[in-house]
Amino acid sequence: MEYDKDLRSRQEARQLVNRAEAAFQELRRFDQARLDRIVQAVSEAGSRHAAELGRMAVQETGFGNPEDKEIKNRFAAETVYGAIRDMKTVGILREDRERRVWDVGVPVGVIAGIVPSTNPTSTVIYKALIALKAGSPIVFSPHPKAVGCTVKTAALLEQAARSAGAPEGSIGCISVPTMEAVQELMHHEHTKLILATGGAAMVRAAYSSGKPAIGVGAGNGPAYIHRSANIPQAVAHILRSKTFDNGTVCASEQSIIAEECCADKIREEFRRQGAYFLNTQEAGAIARLLLRSDGSINPQVVGKTAVEVAKLAGLTVPAGTRVLIARETEAGPTRPYSREKLCPILAFFVERDEDAILRRSVEVLLQEGAGHTYAIHATDEAVIRRFALEVPVSRFLVNTPASLGGVGLTTGLFPALTLGCGAVGGSSSSNNIGPLDLINLRRVAWGTSEEISGPEPDKALVESLTQEILRRLNNENFRR
Repeated sequence: MEYDKDLRSRQEARQLVNRAEAAFQELRRFDQARLDRIVQAVSEAGSRHAAELGRMAVQETGFGNPEDKEIKNRFAAETVYGAIRDMKTVGILREDRERRVWDVGVPVGVIAGIVPSTNPTSTVIYKALIALKAGSPIVFSPHPKAVGCTVKTAALLEQAARSAGAPEGSIGCISVPTMEAVQELMHHEHTKLILATGGAAMVRAAYSSGKPAIGVGAGNGPAYIHRSANIPQAVAHILRSKTFDNGTVCASEQSIIAEECCADKIREEFRRQGAYFLNTQEAGAIARLLLRSDGSINPQVVGKTAVEVAKLAGLTVPAGTRVLIARETEAGPTRPYSREKLCPILAFFVERDEDAILRRSVEVLLQEGAGHTYAIHATDEAVIRRFALEVPVSRFLVNTPASLGGVGLTTGLFPALTLGCGAVGGSSSSNNIGPLDLINLRRVAWGTSEEISGPEPDKALVESLTQEILRRLNNENFRR
């Protein structure tokens, strides 16, 4: 019965959080060296099983492809680990001898990790690493469409962590995912922080839980190809990005914006590199497929290839088509091409000049994707500077594939699979989230000077004021 399932899932969530709290009471006493041995073991396990877990994720969800899923897993297990390996997160992190202030890293406690169906295994590897590096246990809530591969990943990492000295319960995962279990996990008294990656409703639930939360909103990043760009290279970057894991990375490009003066040249280069431009009828057929009646993305298209999406819409496109592109002129909730599309489909905007392009870029982002990611392809540093100061995003990427640059694979950004969107995007952080976002800081401060006494009061003035107050208190009119 569904009712019994809900009860079982809530009970499981409670048990996992209680186990995690018991683990935390041990982890909080671990020094940096002990935590680092555990993190290294988890990294090695994630790397060792990267290919297997990638295949499992695709088989279970039908999203993406095994090769790119493996790359994501290795990115989490190896690249993220490389960035955090020598990071100091607990104990005295900094001593300011001049101001006589110390910063002490303090683990926060049990972390709830919400896992999306588009990146179910790499997200677990990444979040487990940064949580344990920060000295905190983590309990995962998988997406129902990806429960098998998520539970498997968590179990493998838990085993590795235990072998390196982590207490039981340091990594847990709900095996019967329901909304009731998620609510139990997020609202439990021992849950101290929520790391939410998933749909808009799930992120909103995390922020309304009453607990500190770090959430990631929708990505809907435009890519502006400026007239100064190396156009063949820009197109190659966008196609590589948009086809990576069949478009399931939230930082990937969702639209192209071009100026009238070079739009034809850009369009031709996309065709040359394997993109297919939809005519009006074809674009309409795809548009009707993209969104469900409630305005959310149709899961049938998520993580499918361009050829598969076309086939679902009853269209035939050339074999080997990498991306489908539709002309768009407006942005809004009823314009599916201007929205986030978790598959290899792009909108193509053509604007008359740079001012119009800036307005369109902001319009697209403010209707969906504010605070997330924007890509520009240009060699003119003046236009890069202008747009960087105006576009409302947390990651402004220059001459790089957005899906890879946003997570820090092809840029100098901190490598991460949780990308904060800042206040403009409704997030508590604009960072690429790492272990230092998951700790509290205790400040130790020495007194640096004696209390400075003020001047002696004017006794005559004090006496005068006192007499005036007494006179007024005794005044009959004042009493009435």
